[in-house]
Amino acid sequence: MSTTARNWQWLIAVVLSAVLLAVGCEGRKMPPKDVGAAVDEVAQTLIEQPLLHSASIGVAYRGQTFIRHRGEMVAGRPGMPNDATLYEIGSLSKTLAGTLMARAVLEGRLDLEDDVRTFLQGDYPNLQYQGQPIRVRHLLSHTSGLPNMLPERANTVLEDFSDHRVPGELNALYAHYGKPDFLRDLHAVQIPRMPGNEYAYSSAGTELTAHILERVYKTDYASLLRGFFSDSAAMTSISIRLEDSEKDRLAIGYHSDNPVPTTPMPQLPWGASGNVKATVPDMVKYLQFQLANGPVVKESHRTLARFDDEFSIGYFWNIVAGDHQKGVYYAHHGGVPRSQCYIYIMPEHDLSIFVITNQSGDQTASAMEAAVDTLVGRIVAR
Repeated sequence: MSTTARNWQWLIAVVLSAVLLAVGCEGRKMPPKDVGAAVDEVAQTLIEQPLLHSASIGVAYRGQTFIRHRGEMVAGRPGMPNDATLYEIGSLSKTLAGTLMARAVLEGRLDLEDDVRTFLQGDYPNLQYQGQPIRVRHLLSHTSGLPNMLPERANTVLEDFSDHRVPGELNALYAHYGKPDFLRDLHAVQIPRMPGNEYAYSSAGTELTAHILERVYKTDYASLLRGFFSDSAAMTSISIRLEDSEKDRLAIGYHSDNPVPTTPMPQLPWGASGNVKATVPDMVKYLQFQLANGPVVKESHRTLARFDDEFSIGYFWNIVAGDHQKGVYYAHHGGVPRSQCYIYIMPEHDLSIFVITNQSGDQTASAMEAAVDTLVGRIVAR
């Protein structure tokens, strides 16, 4: 056989292999009806867990979206959540604050290395350790050394989260606790170690982040939140505080094993750490916004602190590596006394998931984690 003929045979074989590979890859894509069925089944399985009355799941996968609602909003009474239901997303609110901070950094309004005291009026000599100040990056990566909550009394209340007294005590604690009270208590904080070295979850750090955003944009945090996510992600229902006309759409929820519905999460000074409310369709738009990986999202996913080979922190995002099924993914849990949720962003699979239930107890998070793992397995396995 001539050299030319052999070359043509080789070329045809390569092209044919590429075509077959492409066809094979296309065949492994999960059909939309199968994704929808998987979401259906997982949502149903979730509400069959003890104490879980209802659940909603939103999925964005390869350009398509899926939403499913199951269960009873009020235990024992027909009526499942729907696309108009407003949920309290708890600490998922932090990822929204992180996104806003990523935009501020890209716009040059502040720097990650800025001393946080630059944005505070008055003297805060306590916000440092052995001459090293708390910097903006320390707030975003939970390495500031600030306590979880301010006032400090809230941390004691939350030590036994499942105790039936918790919602009432939180309500009383925050009934008249505003921004001036937070800044007053911030003066009394003692930083126990060098900032930047050790992870310690801090909602207080997120509240301070919102204050900094207000200072650099010269507008209130709630307006910043609504404006950016409405313009950038077409999220039109998110809010910190509900209008009177919206309050009857807020999901009813249950705390721990208390059969009586409990009150909403009390209002925090800025609300950036745990007061955002949103519908599931808007959270699915957030999933799509994350997967689109524009400049702001890309910055918000950037590692700011690395703790080991598998766990890092971005702009409030938990960055997890080493999961053979999910790949490197970005996640966050949210919890208030009557709701818990999870968000997972898995760029390797062009897949993201939001799951929420209107019950908040010791086993709620593990039940949702298992549900997400099952759903990912069903989708990715194809």
